[in-house]
Amino acid sequence: MSGFSGKHYNSLDPKGRLIVPAPFREILSSNHSSKLIITNEVFDRCLCAYAVDEWQQLIEKVNQMPQTSDAVKYFMRRVIGSAVECEIDKQGRVLVSSALRVDAGLQSEVVLLGLGNRIEIWNRNEFEGVADPSNIDKQSFKEEFTKLGL
Repeated sequence: MSGFSGKHYNSLDPKGRLIVPAPFREILSSNHSSKLIITNEVFDRCLCAYAVDEWQQLIEKVNQMPQTSDAVKYFMRRVIGSAVECEIDKQGRVLVSSALRVDAGLQSEVVLLGLGNRIEIWNRNEFEGVADPSNIDKQSFKEEFTKLGL
């Protein structure tokens, strides 16, 4: 499956439904799927959406980790425990549960961001704050990017 990419601005309807951008739906349908697993992001106040096969790989990986680790327990509680399987309807929408909308602070305007193996779903105002280059230590990031080979 090719990866998700791109930034899309969208809105939640009053019932909490969100249109999945066409390029993301095409990637899912090429894998014969019309479902997303939507869950909390582990550290940021946003949601992550995974294709079912990517989600299964993540679950298998986590199940191999030491279940007594505090970090693993946190990950399982925050991410796996909040996951909801969502069917994309005929209009290309998914219903984001009210609990997940509250956790991520989602209101009407959202940003969907394709990050390869997953999609992040942000409150638009919150995303603009974390994505603003003036809010980071550029020199530190440049050094880290160099170490990582980026």
